[in-house]
Amino acid sequence: MLRKNTYNEFVKILSKPRSFLGIGALTLLILLIIFAMKADGKSIISFVTASFEQTLSFNGHILNGYLIAFIILQMLIVHVPLLVALVTGDLISGEATMGTIRMLATKPISRTKIVLSKFIAGAIYTLILILWMGFLAVIVSQWIFGTGDLIVLNSDGLTILQEQDILWRFGAGFLVAYLALLTVSSLSICLSAFAENSIGPIVATMAIIILFTIIGTLDVSIFDTIKPYLFTTHMASWRSFFENPVDMGAIMESVVILVVHNILLVALAIWKFNRKDITS
Repeated sequence: MLRKNTYNEFVKILSKPRSFLGIGALTLLILLIIFAMKADGKSIISFVTASFEQTLSFNGHILNGYLIAFIILQMLIVHVPLLVALVTGDLISGEATMGTIRMLATKPISRTKIVLSKFIAGAIYTLILILWMGFLAVIVSQWIFGTGDLIVLNSDGLTILQEQDILWRFGAGFLVAYLALLTVSSLSICLSAFAENSIGPIVATMAIIILFTIIGTLDVSIFDTIKPYLFTTHMASWRSFFENPVDMGAIMESVVILVVHNILLVALAIWKFNRKDITS
């Protein structure tokens, strides 16, 4: 019954134009970045690496598909949460808006499984987004720009990753990025359980992300104790896979915190929906 209901919920997602609008917007943004880097990428990269090119040796071209993929992931991972929230933010509240919540709650399936099916459907849509992003960023970029060593500029300086040591990093990085986006999906669905309209959860999700991000960037001692527990603090933990050596301890800490956020948000949504008054 849970599988059938999850299928129905996913069909509902696909029936919304905004679901394809998100995929279309993501595709357009990535193609624009690829076009811009193809047109003028060499001058941009040379400006950054000019002081290193005389002393460092690279295999292949500096401007290659791996670098483009890293740039795309770096630029867009902060924008994709909006695309996720646009679709998942009304999975529960949308039922109230359309007046179908009473019929939904009287199905021969528990309310808990109804909520779980919505979370699973949202997780599947989020997975499709991140897989499509990975395909365009890594596969298409390699096809256009070729391969080579990857240069990464971080707080510790310049890191050069050898070509044969890169693909697994992207795979693991996209996996952690998916977990971060899944947290956004869970947050928007959870807020949706408390709302009676479709816009509120979407706006609230983005407001919370912005608020937590600001708290995370403020150098104020009063926030130091809560920063490590904010999910936004760990949304960029995928970058740790592009350090040498990889800090697996920090990555696992981020994974645990993101998983705990997802569990708590799902539990809160189930608690609220089981107590939701559908008679009014």
